[in-house]
Amino acid sequence: MPQPEAALHSEDHNSDLFLGIERSLTGKKWLTRPVDERIALAISQRLGLPEVVGRVLSARHIGLDEAEQYFNPTLRTLLPDPSTLKDMDAGAERLAKAIMQSERVAVFGDYDVDGATSSALLIRFFRAVGSDIVLYVPDRLKEGYGPNTDALLKLRDDGVSLVVTVDCGTASHEPLKAAADAGIDVIVVDHHVAEAKLPAVSALINPNRLDETGTLGQLAAVGVTFLLLVALNRTLRQAGWYESRPEPNLLDWLDIVALGTVCDMVPLTGVNRALVSQGLKVMAKRGNAGLCALGDVAGLNESPGTFHAGFIFGPRVNAGGRIGASDLGARLLSSNDQAEVHMLAEKLDGLNKERQEIEAGVLEAAIASVEKTDQSNMPLVIACGEGWHPGVIGIVASRLKERYNLPAIVIALDEEFGVASGRSVSGIDLGAAVIAARQAGLLTKGGGHKMAAGFTVAREKLDALSAFLAEQISSLIDTAGIVPTLMLDGAIQAGGATVEMIETLEMAGPFGSGNPEPKFAISNAQIAYANLVGRDKTHLQVSLTGDGGGKLQGICFRATDTPIAQTLLNHNGAPFHIAGRLRLNTWQGVTRPQILIDDVAAVW
Repeated sequence: MPQPEAALHSEDHNSDLFLGIERSLTGKKWLTRPVDERIALAISQRLGLPEVVGRVLSARHIGLDEAEQYFNPTLRTLLPDPSTLKDMDAGAERLAKAIMQSERVAVFGDYDVDGATSSALLIRFFRAVGSDIVLYVPDRLKEGYGPNTDALLKLRDDGVSLVVTVDCGTASHEPLKAAADAGIDVIVVDHHVAEAKLPAVSALINPNRLDETGTLGQLAAVGVTFLLLVALNRTLRQAGWYESRPEPNLLDWLDIVALGTVCDMVPLTGVNRALVSQGLKVMAKRGNAGLCALGDVAGLNESPGTFHAGFIFGPRVNAGGRIGASDLGARLLSSNDQAEVHMLAEKLDGLNKERQEIEAGVLEAAIASVEKTDQSNMPLVIACGEGWHPGVIGIVASRLKERYNLPAIVIALDEEFGVASGRSVSGIDLGAAVIAARQAGLLTKGGGHKMAAGFTVAREKLDALSAFLAEQISSLIDTAGIVPTLMLDGAIQAGGATVEMIETLEMAGPFGSGNPEPKFAISNAQIAYANLVGRDKTHLQVSLTGDGGGKLQGICFRATDTPIAQTLLNHNGAPFHIAGRLRLNTWQGVTRPQILIDDVAAVW
């Protein structure tokens, strides 16, 4: 799921202090995002764009010669040859053999959006080429993350001879060895950080293997799965499989690829940018029955963008894996049955509401846990609690990260073990720190990538683990000179944020990790009114006026107990600098500009 740009960054000595803000209400230093003024002007002039768009592109290191392609990222130019990834050809050939010889194949998927979309891609492909595939998604509470021996052996007993793991498997040495010993072939399709030693499988396709070049390391698992299908499709074509049957059009499923890519928060650069840009166009055509049903139950009435993928579709697809049946998301995205998808969409929507209530309770308890312990000198936030639902700890970790501007780990404890999920910030490789802890013997299992990680830890090792992680992350912060900052693209007047301006800025999207959404400050803004809104009064809505005239509506989500809400609700007529992202808000057929507030600073 896309988040506001991470709060910790290496302090950029080439960046100027923005509006003189050394410390905002949330404790951040505001910096001007560096821009090459010459290139910004050249981009604007060559492509006939407003100057602000040229500045946004230049600030994201887009050169003059790259700019035109940047606005039209195509798979024709950006999609790599799948064979550049190690084991890709071996994996494609093994799958092609299974299809042509009618073997019983299973996809073993993770229970998050990346896993669900990857599983759905494989299911749709197999059905399209006249074959079938068994879906298996482990129960988060009973089985945990990744392949487990019992599940693999049960699949063997059901006649499965080949298992494809998606978004998991790279670190599953023991279960995959048990599968091999039982005569099951396994293909691992993953993107999580790998170690030098890899499981012995038929193919392990992972752009983040240590023996890879790293050029495709930004791919989500669904992106790797899409490349596998490109290779598999080519292998079947060369084998003559399509001489008597139609060949599937893989581009029809880019909506699924875009959803998984956005929700896994991987950088929207290079091929990912093309996958998401083209995938959103496919999504707008409403060809996927499950996504249509999900949009309908959520009341979506506009063309979907990265925001809708991350905050409308993603949480609902995730809800089954968090607190319901883990396979619901994959089933929804792979089905064409109208009755089934509407039933699944309603169920996922209901589970998402239930998840929100559970999350709110765990978040409150997690904040209390942090506040009552002395973590003032800790380089990360760690919250532990008895009876916390493991299905929401990842979301709660994200909330703590945003609240404290630090990497955050939330641990749900039972009698013997703690199950944990962590979220990091730019510059801190949390996955590497967790892997180091596992290698040091402090974890039962664990892994992840730069921005997210998960692990299982024995209760008696919690103190040692906390000290280990603190030392690891402190070293990273000291080495990189990381401080809490907010990077801004410029200042505008309240009346300058027009519909036309925002539509022009959107041309530089899709935005997400690696391609941060432009952030601006409304300088010297007066608060015309401020109120808490929403079902539980958790969001702050404001109306802003500025020196240059004009008004702008703003909203700050989940703001109730934050310094932003408390200050703006009691503004006493004082002016403020309001920083955030400009969006278009359509309500009852009327579209108006709006700022999504990320931070506020006093005007001195």
